[in-house]
Amino acid sequence: MSYKVVIDSCGELTEVMKQSGNFETASLSIDVDEYHIVDDETFDQADFLRKVAASPNCPKSSCPSPEAYMESYRCDAEHVYAVTLSAELSGSYNSAVLGKNLYLEEYGEKQIYVFNSRSASIGETLIGMKIAECEEAGLSFEKVVETVEAYIEEQHTYFVLESLETLRKNGRLTGLKAIVATALNIKPYMGSTPQGTIYQIGQARGIMKAINKMAEVVAKEVEYPEKKVLAISHCNCRERAEYLKSRIQEKIQVKDIVIVDTRGISSMYANDGGVVVTI
Repeated sequence: MSYKVVIDSCGELTEVMKQSGNFETASLSIDVDEYHIVDDETFDQADFLRKVAASPNCPKSSCPSPEAYMESYRCDAEHVYAVTLSAELSGSYNSAVLGKNLYLEEYGEKQIYVFNSRSASIGETLIGMKIAECEEAGLSFEKVVETVEAYIEEQHTYFVLESLETLRKNGRLTGLKAIVATALNIKPYMGSTPQGTIYQIGQARGIMKAINKMAEVVAKEVEYPEKKVLAISHCNCRERAEYLKSRIQEKIQVKDIVIVDTRGISSMYANDGGVVVTI
């Protein structure tokens, strides 16, 4: 069966995914003061980070419209899947579902399924890779959905950021205890809950110590690591991503490792120097 995977632009596509012809990005957009930035192949991370650093205001994002999702579903592929940011963090999931409903009303029946990643960034990438793995193995549409939903249940996402300001100002840290430790260089390392919200796991003085602590948590919490793909995304800090990879590899052996630079939305929240890991 032919298939297509639509991933909102918080999820990074690897070169292999781009070249396969089975993946498409549903672009979110970002506003930084008077600048309107579409998170597509034209996104310039360095220029974006300069604009954010120069602005006194917090950047704001907008999810793809239901109509945009509907158009992405309009293709020759028999099986269509969408993977979105956690529904707890963005309206992208609801927009993708509404786009599916609009498509069915406009064009009739089609096998379309929308996955709420309950994650973000590289977590969405891994879900897209899992869908492709299932499809290439010849699983039925229903079995792909069942298998990938089970995969999402056991997936864990963690991150360390230089600054939590964007998350805080955009209301993504609701319910989290306040971090009033900037002067002491205290860096919290965070994780995603099973529901797709964000929680603080712990903290350390300095980002490298926080990365070391996060590596310990990753190694401790993962089950059957030899069967898992370790995926890391970073915002303009490849060295930190490589360091995190090496620290995790000291503790566990995994099936494969993927490292990518963040796209626009992930860059907005991770800020310069942020690192995200999913396994």
